[in-house]
Formats: sequence, C-alpha cells, structure tokens
Amino acid sequence: MTEASQPRRAGLVAVSLIPIRLVNFHGDAPADLVLTTGVSVPSPPPRTRVRLLVATGLVAVLATVAACGGSGSSSGGSGSGGGSKVKVRLGYFPNITHATAIVGVDKGFFEKALGASGTLDPKTFADGTAASEAILSNSIDMSYVGPNPAINSFQKTQGKAVRVISGATSGGAQLIVKASISKPGDLKGKTLATPKLGNTQDVALRSYLKDQGLKTDTSGGGDVAIQPHDNADTLQLFKSGDIDGAWVPEPWATRLTVEGKGKALVDEKSLWPGGKFVTTVLMVRTDFLGAHPDIVKKVLQGQIDSNTWVNANTEEAKKVVNAGIEKITTKKLAPEVVNQAWANLEFTDDPLVSSFKKDATNAKAVGLLDETSLEGLFDLKPLNQLLKADGKPEVKDT
Repeated sequence: MTEASQPRRAGLVAVSLIPIRLVNFHGDAPADLVLTTGVSVPSPPPRTRVRLLVATGLVAVLATVAACGGSGSSSGGSGSGGGSKVKVRLGYFPNITHATAIVGVDKGFFEKALGASGTLDPKTFADGTAASEAILSNSIDMSYVGPNPAINSFQKTQGKAVRVISGATSGGAQLIVKASISKPGDLKGKTLATPKLGNTQDVALRSYLKDQGLKTDTSGGGDVAIQPHDNADTLQLFKSGDIDGAWVPEPWATRLTVEGKGKALVDEKSLWPGGKFVTTVLMVRTDFLGAHPDIVKKVLQGQIDSNTWVNANTEEAKKVVNAGIEKITTKKLAPEVVNQAWANLEFTDDPLVSSFKKDATNAKAVGLLDETSLEGLFDLKPLNQLLKADGKPEVKDT
C-alpha cells in the first residue's frame, strides 16, 4: 500500500491509511499499539488469530492520536508515553503489620503522590507466598511482603525479578504457647503452627528450635511438629487445643494471648540486636522499576508520607487501620487487641538490611534456602534521595 496524499483543507488533518495488526489475546492486552505506514503487509495465513483491518475512519482517529504523541494507559510493567497514566498494582495484607499500606491506600497518600502520573490499583493477599506469586506472574507490580518471601522470590529468579526498595514495619512476632509450657524443653513432642512453610515466622521458629537442640522437618516430623495454617485457623486450633502454640505476627500473637489464653514464650525482638528486625518491606518487579522509575519513586513518597502520618497520629492511625482491616475482611479487631499489638511494632522506612541477611542465613541453616547471597536485592537509592529531601536520616544498604 502506498501513502495516499490528499490536499489540506481548513480544519482537517491529512491522514494516511494505516494497516493495523489486531491480535486476539488471552489475558491483559498490551498497552502499546505499533502503527506502521507505507509498508506492504502480506496476507495472513489461514487459521491465524491475526486479522488485518483497514478502516479509514478508525485509522484517522488513531493516526491523529499518534501524531499528537498519545498512547494507551499503561498497566503493569508496560511502557507509558505522552503523559498517559500508569496503573500501579500494589499488593498488601489486611494486617496490622501492613499499617503503612492500609493507611497509604485509605488516607490517599499513594494517590496524592502519584498525582496525574498514575493511578493506584490496590490488591490484597492472605500471605507473602500469594503476593510473591502474583509479583512473579506479572499480576501485580509492587507488594508489601515479609523478608523471607522477598528472599525466596529473588533466589527463585536468580536475582532478576524483584528488588526491595523500602522497609515498612519492624517487630511484632512472638511464639505464643499454652500456659503449661514454660521453657524450650517443654516443646519436645508438641505441635506448633506457622503461617506458611518458608515464610518469615516459619523460618524464625525453625531457627529458634534448632538453636535449642530440637529437630524439625518440612513434613511435620521431628522433635517438634510444625504445621502451616492460616492465622485465623491457627487461632481456632489453639483455642480448641489441637495445637500447642504458634509463631505468628501481630495482631495474631496478641489474639492468641487474649482470646486463646496463651502466653508468650519468645518475643522475637529478644533474639535481635537492639530488638530490631524487619517484618514488612516493599518489593517491586525489576522490569516495572526499570520502565517506570519516576512512578516507583512517587509510590515511595506516598509510603514515606504514610509512615510519617502513622507515627505522628497513633490513635487515629489505629482506627484507620482497624477500619481498613474490617473493610477487607468484614471483621474488626477488638480495641484491646489493636492497642497491645500496636505497642509491639515500629513503623519505619528502613528495611534493616542486616536483619535481612540474618534471615537468609537462618533459612539456609534450616534447609529452606540454597543460597544466602542477596547481592543486588536492594535498590535503596530512590528511597534515600527522598528521605534526604525530607530532612530524614538515610537508611543503610548493608
């Protein structure tokens, strides 16, 4: 096909006929259409999904948009140009340890930071394994997760697929047991629960038991049987006496204490220097970060603003987080539970890289990780640029 020339008239735009390649897609359609002019296109073979369409009216509209530099809005890791909005699919959990995300979403800090550049598409998950799978399958772009799901995602993809770009929460995990258990030796022959095999609390429990000379395995055998259960199920199993305890994050540690009449045998902060250990971080797909560095930086600004507000407005933040949890799960936490759980947490932008590395070492020691190198996992430069601009201390990457 040759380019058709037409005389210009007032108020009209000269437009070329453009062959457009239309493809039937399963899943998300691509964000960008590639338009080609002045090129002959061979007839497609039979039984193909590709169809050629030459429609003067439609092409005129598309060509006019292309001439103005426009493109479809971006979703996920697709490129964006000409001022189109980028959709940011952000994952988080309906949990107090994800207060930064809940407040950022419900108080509009992320949307405000994105401004006219992007739109927020929040997604909620039950645990870090589900969120990590969504990241790796390109179903979401960023997510708040625990350190071990981040490490697992990094190792599973040979260090290519994800980057940790910020912390969010520190602390808030305990081993809660029956009142009859008073020392580590009493755990022999008992059954304990964790949220998921290989998750952050699961690694912490196995590492602690190993240090106490108690053996475990991934099939629930050994000196102490460890079973993976959703936190809500763990509470019911503990109340019914079907398990003897659980290593869980807040607010479940407090709920096992208040509702299940349990007691804390180990507060995890007692195992870390200064009582500081990472609980929640913000992880991003590497290709999304590469395609949209400015958008990622805006999300980080929303995260900083959210944590700043949370730390400056404790009582109101508790209400916002509890309301956010209720909106997602249809169940509100008792004020007593919120107050006790909140006291065990610190909301910080620091990912506490040193504790991350210890998590990896612990995971390898209990047979849940093959490689402990985390080189390349952290990209904290954008975070530190924003912290410096806000007059806040920068975080360490070692």
